Amino acid sequence: MTIEFIWQLPVAGDGRYGDARPTRRGERAESARPALSPGVSDPRGDRFNYFDYLHQVARAADLAGFDGIQVPDDPGADESWIVAAYAARATRHVRILTEFPASRGSSVFAAKNAVSFQRFSRGRFAWQIGLGGNEPQRRWYGDPVAEADLLPRIEEFVTVARGVTSGEKFSFAGRFFEVLDGGFEGPLRAYPLPPVYLSGSSEAALALSARVADVHIFDALPVAQLRPAIARLVTLAEQAGRTVAAGLRIDVLARETTREALFDARRVLDQSGTRRQVGDPALGSNHWQGLSSGRNGAAASLFGSYGEVRQRLVEYVEAGIGSFILGAAPHLEEAYRIGELVLPGVRSLVGSERRLAA
Repeated sequence: MTIEFIWQLPVAGDGRYGDARPTRRGERAESARPALSPGVSDPRGDRFNYFDYLHQVARAADLAGFDGIQVPDDPGADESWIVAAYAARATRHVRILTEFPASRGSSVFAAKNAVSFQRFSRGRFAWQIGLGGNEPQRRWYGDPVAEADLLPRIEEFVTVARGVTSGEKFSFAGRFFEVLDGGFEGPLRAYPLPPVYLSGSSEAALALSARVADVHIFDALPVAQLRPAIARLVTLAEQAGRTVAAGLRIDVLARETTREALFDARRVLDQSGTRRQVGDPALGSNHWQGLSSGRNGAAASLFGSYGEVRQRLVEYVEAGIGSFILGAAPHLEEAYRIGELVLPGVRSLVGSERRLAA
């Protein structure tokens, strides 16, 4: 079994060790409060913006040995495809997993963009197709499709996109997309559609991934609670004659000792003002439900010593997880910490230095 570790780009803002509140690091107007303490000048002004900071995080993930970076789709952040292209030019090795909803226009146009992205990035692009948020967020995006139609639309989106990149003439008439004798020619014809990552915990979401996804991403749960869902995904994929990898979105907080990890976790909660909304950690499983910020998409965090976090990640691998989307604030500094002190040990313990095939 091959595994991959993907680091999240904090597109909606990131914290600092001294201040966990999300800010757009490296970006401020001349009239804004300086980022440094009173009496210490900040000469940057408006010469830099948040893209410069995201460039640093992407480079850190690349240098620290991650297999990919994830660009989340966030209504209050820059467009994920634009951020992805920027990150691709800043990196050499990592896969660029880019989240977006199927409401973003024509699937044929999306496929053409993706193939062009594959050409200039040397095959490092991947799709994470989401639902587009809750109903108010979808309405904000101008998306009127009903809740019950979101998964069927994703299936049509992927079907059409794969069809026009198959190298053959392709026609399709569905409820949401239609194409007649489509298909790319010339240099675009030589590139397949990027790998497709989907998510969700419902039976319908698992069945959709079994039919069309390459990776299905589960929300963070303790291993024992996640095993039945992984088994169900495997069964549905086998019934569809396919193999689908299981993934996990979880944050990490690893330190020299468990005590130090607990101290830093509580400090972050105090600084961010969310402590009252978070329950006590599960010390035995190193699993803290709700510790992660609601802005980063992680339902829980692994916390503890480096050895404990490594062991918990290995247990997820043994349960069938092959793809990890990780994050931790501040993402720049923590990318080096996790990449240097956690991931090599996990790869050694599972006996594999291989990467998930593109």
